[in-house]
Amino acid sequence: MKRPIVARVLPFVLGGLVLAMGVVPLLFILRDRVATPAPAPAVVREVPAFRLTERGGTEVTLSDLEGAPWVADFIFTRCAGTCPRMTAEMRRLGERLPDGVRRVSFTVDPMYDTPEVLSRYAEVFGVGDAAWWFLTGGQEELLTLAREGFLLGVEPGAGSAEEPIVHSTRFVLVDGRGRIRGYYDAFEAQGQERLLADLEAVLEEG
Repeated sequence: MKRPIVARVLPFVLGGLVLAMGVVPLLFILRDRVATPAPAPAVVREVPAFRLTERGGTEVTLSDLEGAPWVADFIFTRCAGTCPRMTAEMRRLGERLPDGVRRVSFTVDPMYDTPEVLSRYAEVFGVGDAAWWFLTGGQEELLTLAREGFLLGVEPGAGSAEEPIVHSTRFVLVDGRGRIRGYYDAFEAQGQERLLADLEAVLEEG
């Protein structure tokens, strides 16, 4: 004896409803994930004003960086350990940065790192990009800028023969208003991905 049509169709109808009940919420979740951008990172602190010399001999100040985010690090050319690696990573990072985002490398060894020395160092790494600054200046100003301005550790004379100055290996994201928005390990892929995501969020702020 055949079952009534309703009895035969009902399981399929109920199954479809159960499936829909599971799929619809999932679609809303996926929509929210796609439509909601990552929140911009919090402001850490403002970078103090500085007046330094770029490797080409031009004097630059913090106000010259206003209007667009930039990525900073602290290096020195006599370093045979971490600094060449940091510069190589900064170069690779530059290939993924949007137009208008500058890179700024401050020396922590300004007594040795003259503009000419920084120029030769940049040439070794094939840096011909005018949007990547290498800055030098007074030793006290640069050490104070690193420690008190960027809150990064620097200890001259505390390292080895290969790396006589111990210093931070972090990249620092600064927004177009001169405010620090994040710190990132230069040697971790995840750190650089987070930097790029935070940069995109900062750019969305306008």
